[in-house]
Amino acid sequence: MPLHLRTDGKPVVAFDPRLEISPFALFRRLDEGRELLLVDIRPPAAGGKTLEGSERLTGEDWQPPADLDVVLFDDDGTAAVELAASLIEAGHPRVRALFGGLELYEFSLDPQVVGAETYLVATNEAG
Repeated sequence: MPLHLRTDGKPVVAFDPRLEISPFALFRRLDEGRELLLVDIRPPAAGGKTLEGSERLTGEDWQPPADLDVVLFDDDGTAAVELAASLIEAGHPRVRALFGGLELYEFSLDPQVVGAETYLVATNEAG
């Protein structure tokens, strides 16, 4: 999630639709069953949550498929935005980062509003 400083030094969080997808837009795509590749770019860790059906980033030389929309995510969106920007610059226009990462995704999707299915699942990794 890009953070910029105003001229008075105060931080401003900015959503960039060329690099990011909002948590609710991603939720809608998942809820509609639209095909996309979810990639968890965090290093393996014990516990926590991830997005249902996501894959782990397989290495530094990983390349996204050309025929599929790809959403990269981490805890707060910072590393995912950086990776998405470099992949887009390298010629992969169908890559986006999850704005705010899993933290904002979980916070913004209230089960009382969207229903019980939020597509967040516990990770099965042991540390």
